[in-house]
Amino acid sequence: MEEKHIKQARKAFNASAYKSVVCKVGTTTLLHENGKPNISRLEKLVRVLVGIKNQGKNVVLVTSGAVGLGAGRLGIKNKKDIKIKQALAAVGQGILMQFYEKLFSEYHTSVAQILLTREDVENPPRRQNALNTIRTLFDFDIIPIINENDTVAVEEIVFGDNDTLSAVVARLIGADILILLSDIDGLYTDIPSKKGSVKIPIVDRITPEIEALAGESGSEFGTGGMKSKILAARIATQAGVAMAIIDGANPELIYDVLEGKNPGTFFVPQKSVNVIGLT
Repeated sequence: MEEKHIKQARKAFNASAYKSVVCKVGTTTLLHENGKPNISRLEKLVRVLVGIKNQGKNVVLVTSGAVGLGAGRLGIKNKKDIKIKQALAAVGQGILMQFYEKLFSEYHTSVAQILLTREDVENPPRRQNALNTIRTLFDFDIIPIINENDTVAVEEIVFGDNDTLSAVVARLIGADILILLSDIDGLYTDIPSKKGSVKIPIVDRITPEIEALAGESGSEFGTGGMKSKILAARIATQAGVAMAIIDGANPELIYDVLEGKNPGTFFVPQKSVNVIGLT
């Protein structure tokens, strides 16, 4: 049965055609529970992304972790007030980029920071400016590192989580595939730890039954959960972007996805179009 699903996934989207890849990594993948960075995992992720770029692919990293790193640095826990979260993001974003800059430079790879809000993507001139910047960075052989601009985002313009942001970015640039690195290695029929629960290897389309399988986030600092990943899958696949959810503890699985294998859950793109923006 698994081999049948893998063949179906390959037929739905030719893995050899993946030229533009968006990878999203969440807070729980990047940080320990105390808010300190998981250095080993960061190093593995960076090494894989550089390896992909060196194959001639365009790579975008959408990263969470700023609020968690800020909280870890300041020793603040369970702060939900928007002003405090914005301050934590301001502290943590610099720390986050410092880690990425150092690690990527060890592989002679340049990176660039882009901070976005929903308004940046919904407003046509700003959306075009963001797209122009990303394309120019590709021309310069630079990996864009994208995060939500949490220091200025308010409820009206917030994406809500970086799963959604990564899907919007993938849609914006016309990416071939979006890969979500998660603390859960795919979509399950029930709570993964529950007896009888099994992983769903491939999702042909987002149905009410698929949406019903999604739960809420249990992370202290993270904002996403399987619910947000299903929303991301809807945004991505409707724009012709394939999507995969894999185990974030093993970034090397990104290679498997790009080779047409299926280590997690694969979401089949619904059409092959280059859609820009949210609408």
